[in-house]
Parts: sequence; C-alpha cells; structure tokens
Amino acid sequence: MSRQLLALSIGIVILMTVTGCGYNKLQGQDEEVKSAWAEVLNQYQRRFDLIPNLVNTVKGYASHEKETLQAVVEARSKVGQMQVDASTLDNAQALQSFQSAQAGLAGALQRLMVVVERYPDLKANQNFRDLQVQLEGTENRIAVARRRYIESVKTYNKAVRYFPTNLTAKYILHMETRETFQPEGQPIDKPPEVSF
Repeated sequence: MSRQLLALSIGIVILMTVTGCGYNKLQGQDEEVKSAWAEVLNQYQRRFDLIPNLVNTVKGYASHEKETLQAVVEARSKVGQMQVDASTLDNAQALQSFQSAQAGLAGALQRLMVVVERYPDLKANQNFRDLQVQLEGTENRIAVARRRYIESVKTYNKAVRYFPTNLTAKYILHMETRETFQPEGQPIDKPPEVSF
C-alpha cells in the first residue's frame, strides 16, 4: 500500500509540475509575437501602397525635383523586393536587412516632405494634403504597431528566460529569445537637421 501511495504522490507532483510548466503560456506568447509582427508588416504594406499616389501627386507640381522623387521610388522598390514573413523573426540578419530597407524608405519620404515645404502651391493642393495626412497617419500606425511588437517580444523573451518556463522553452519547445526593433539611420541623440 505504501508503494501505491508513493507512486500516487509522485504522480500528483509531476502533474502539478507539468501544469505549471508554462507550455500553453509560451505557445500563446509566441502567437502574440507573430500577430504583432503581422500588424507591423500590415502597416508597412499600407505605406508601401500609399507611396505611388504621393509620388504621382508631387510629380505633377514639382517635376524639377526628380532626384528626391527618384530616391523615394528606389527606396520603395528596395522594400518591395524583400521577402518578409514570420520566419524573418527567427533570423536576426534578415530582420536587420528589413529594418534597414524601411529606414531608407522613411528617410526618402522625409526628404520628399522637405521638398513640399519649398512649394506653397503643392502644399495648398487638396489631393496632396489628403495624401500627406494619410502618410502621417500611416507613420503613426507603424510606430504603434512596432511598439506593440516590442512589448509582445519583451513579454515573450521574459517567459523564455524566467524559471520554470525557461525549462519548457528550452528543452520541450526549443524556443529562443527574439530580436526586437533597434533604431536605424540618423543618430537619435540629436534632432534631424532641415535646411533650405
């Protein structure tokens, strides 16, 4: 009888340990990270789709600013050539390349906005103002989506690293911590310079 009691006790302890191992929690957080990443890509796609309209509107008013417009078109093309999906999350180099391409596109769009400031007629055009508002809204949505992604990666990484879920993550699910967004391009310790 004592052997049966001992076996039952060990079984109960193992069952209690397994339910507290965090398996489902880790799976849920992995899905949250993937969902947040999908939203980041969705917002980048929105910006990518909006750019041709913006460029065509500006072309009609500032045709002599071809260099700036060409930089936007080339940056958009570079972003469009990248193949990005959920597997990018597990490849730090691919994530870095994606971030660099997006930073290049954002920089080209900033230069375009400086061109707009030089041409009052363009700023006064209702179509351009609508597109400018859309672009600004898109950039804000991208920032929100990236913030949500960063938060979900932080929560996920803590679960992967904290005991006892780190045991489940490492030995059962073979999960690793994920990379998050890092600032790119211009240094963030000083404001960008705009000169006319």
